[in-house]
Amino acid sequence: MNIKFRKYDVLKDFKRVGDFLIEHHQTDNKDGNFPQPAWEYMHGHPWLDEKSLDNIGIWEDSGRIVGVVHYESILGEAFFEIHPQYTHLKPEMLEYAEKYLYGKTPEGRKYLKAFINDFDIELEAIVKSRGYEKDDIHSRPMSQLTITHPFRPVVPLPDGFRLKSLAEDNDLTKLDRVICRGFNHGDEPPTTDYEGRKKQQSVPNFRKDLNIIIVAPDGNYVAYAGTWFEAKNKYAYIEPVCTDPDYRRMGLGKTAVLEGIRRCGESGAQVAYVGSVQPFYRALGFRKIFTPNCWIKYFDSH
Repeated sequence: MNIKFRKYDVLKDFKRVGDFLIEHHQTDNKDGNFPQPAWEYMHGHPWLDEKSLDNIGIWEDSGRIVGVVHYESILGEAFFEIHPQYTHLKPEMLEYAEKYLYGKTPEGRKYLKAFINDFDIELEAIVKSRGYEKDDIHSRPMSQLTITHPFRPVVPLPDGFRLKSLAEDNDLTKLDRVICRGFNHGDEPPTTDYEGRKKQQSVPNFRKDLNIIIVAPDGNYVAYAGTWFEAKNKYAYIEPVCTDPDYRRMGLGKTAVLEGIRRCGESGAQVAYVGSVQPFYRALGFRKIFTPNCWIKYFDSH
């Protein structure tokens, strides 16, 4: 082995890490790594702390990526992407995360939330030995749906409502509004700056035809389901999903999600993943396959 460590360079490494996640993805996500679309979604998210991206750590063996430790949105998080033959790197990766990926509370106290898959007994034992405590509130369960072929869900829309994709209708004002209201960020978007929405659509594998919207009779978008298709491993990934609170319990979100899955199924997807165990997804047929548990440790402020 000729293992070397270096820091992440987004221009050089964004695709290389994505390819690593594709190459080592296992059926039912048994590898426990990020699905590659989640890596893209992370980089396109408006809330990503881009200034800290070079804090991400990469381990290589003879030029091949074998490990990555990173945050998802802001410092204070640590996710571990590991080649199955290089699990001995886990202690080193955790030590690196503690040194370079820590966050700070409003009072200035350092902390780290390490996300450890519930089947990774080895890494769980390491964080326990270093004083981490489990934080169930921030766990990140992963669920899976088997896509039958043909996948033809029949979910009729109420009169006057229409199903479209962003390939047909991509009004950033309306999209921003449904996301803002759907995620309970207020009644109306706080600004008219839509650079964040443009950024979300700028990553390489974002497909407007897989991003489904439900349009109300008044023309507003009232439900939205983002869907990603990973062709090599033949799966769909669902992120994000939201419904305007004035239009919930009408089956609109269900219709949008299932349509995105159907389109991926037509392209060859065999399963769909979503990072949730909410009753909404269970009702669609998703079942939990594992949980990346959150383990948190607070450090001395100095």
